[in-house]
Amino acid sequence: MTDDASPGSPATATPATSAPVLSAKGIRKQFFGVEVLHGVSLEVHAGTVHGLVGENGAGKSTLMKIIAGVHRRDGGEVRIDNCIVDFSHPVEAGKAGVATVFQEFNLLPDRSVAQNVYLGREPRRRGLIDVKTMRTNTQVLLDDLGVEGITPDAKVGWLTVAEQQIVEIIKALSVEARVISMDEPTAALSEAEVAVLYRVIATLKSKGVAIIYVSHRLQEIFDLCDTITVLKDGAQVMSRPRSELDHSALVRAMVGRPISTFFPEPEPGTEIGDAVLDVRGGGNEQIDGIDVDLRAGEILGVAGLQGSGRTELLSALFGVGPFTRGTMRMRGTHVSIRSARQGVRKGLALVTEDRKGTGLALSQSVLDNALLAIRSVFPSRTREMRARTPDLLESLEVISRNSTQEVRALSGGNQQKVVLAKWLATSPQVVLLDEPTRGIDVGAKIAVYRLIRSLARRGVAIVLVSSELPEILGMSDRILVMADGRIAGELPPSSTEEEILTLATGTENHVVSDDADPARQR
Repeated sequence: MTDDASPGSPATATPATSAPVLSAKGIRKQFFGVEVLHGVSLEVHAGTVHGLVGENGAGKSTLMKIIAGVHRRDGGEVRIDNCIVDFSHPVEAGKAGVATVFQEFNLLPDRSVAQNVYLGREPRRRGLIDVKTMRTNTQVLLDDLGVEGITPDAKVGWLTVAEQQIVEIIKALSVEARVISMDEPTAALSEAEVAVLYRVIATLKSKGVAIIYVSHRLQEIFDLCDTITVLKDGAQVMSRPRSELDHSALVRAMVGRPISTFFPEPEPGTEIGDAVLDVRGGGNEQIDGIDVDLRAGEILGVAGLQGSGRTELLSALFGVGPFTRGTMRMRGTHVSIRSARQGVRKGLALVTEDRKGTGLALSQSVLDNALLAIRSVFPSRTREMRARTPDLLESLEVISRNSTQEVRALSGGNQQKVVLAKWLATSPQVVLLDEPTRGIDVGAKIAVYRLIRSLARRGVAIVLVSSELPEILGMSDRILVMADGRIAGELPPSSTEEEILTLATGTENHVVSDDADPARQR
């Protein structure tokens, strides 16, 4: 992998001929008498990226926290340069050259980049903080990574998520970290920001830094990693060079089932019916010229680059950012949806891409979250749904201690199922899904896909927005591609990723034929 690596470019496997910078052997860990890691081993070499994958609950985070000094191990050993270490605090790990960039950043938004980089260990001169040295050293680190657009004096709270992530990496390099662990580093990044992270990782590799990379996005694992270790239920399934694996083998190792089941086929009895909702000439400040039909039992995939108008389309349909021109009809009747409440009353549901920020009340219970929409829009049905919600949660296979557990304590996949339960309680005719599998593990993704298929069989019209093109191709009956706030074209599910990207980037005009519409074919 070179310095100009980008999403889609393969990693260059680095032979692991030298001794590992970090090795963990036979790591065991218990919580409240229950063993959650069963003798896991890991070797990380200088200048390589080691992928760590597995479903939620597989033990990835626990292993990372042991390496980072957050947790103490109960068995096994960790070595740095073949010397046994036993970190009791992340500060000790940092002094030994081991740093971790967690999903939740440890930054102070009201302080500058330089102040965050040197937080708690500010250089001093004559008893005072040496601001000039902090600024100078931070700029050197930014320059070494080839980072532009971030200055040492910039306030962290004003930076994008991707830029804040780079500040965390700079912090690690400022203590001369030789091993950097990254936990789901692209979960909240746009495609352009992911490309920046790829370049930063390539630069770190060229400088001999060893990287442990945790991600649910398998394409990133194959793009970036030299070696891949799979954990399942706290045990190590395998650890192999990336060159010896393909997507099918990796999925099978992670979930115990072949990749052919990853995108389930339509359920028996699924039929695409009449139009449930149609828009003609729809537009507002973000999107324009929208002509779209949604049919009962159909899954309409929406692809496009970041900023193409995909999310804005869903918001307009739902009434959050309503259409200000054009016409909308539901079941042949003209409607005007100007708010989320009106959208719900008309039979629409919107699963947003940010489940923690806009989908859930994290401090409330699983049950209360499942009842959020009903209480807000259909209060008279609250008692009825309260009685039915346990069965709904069970049908969605939500794993929690009980329905009174705070939803913040659930895994990402189970949180997403609670979001879906909240909307299914309203018995929607149209379900709008914005990145429904973002940040959840492979097993949870399959569960969401099966739910989508089940809804289609029941005659629900579904709009699926996703940045993962295999997901669009594997789940859609039709595909709309958006670019610059407009629908650039329509494709059948038999299309290729290249054809989608051609429309999304506007590199070639595409004429849509009636063959792209499966409803017409059927």
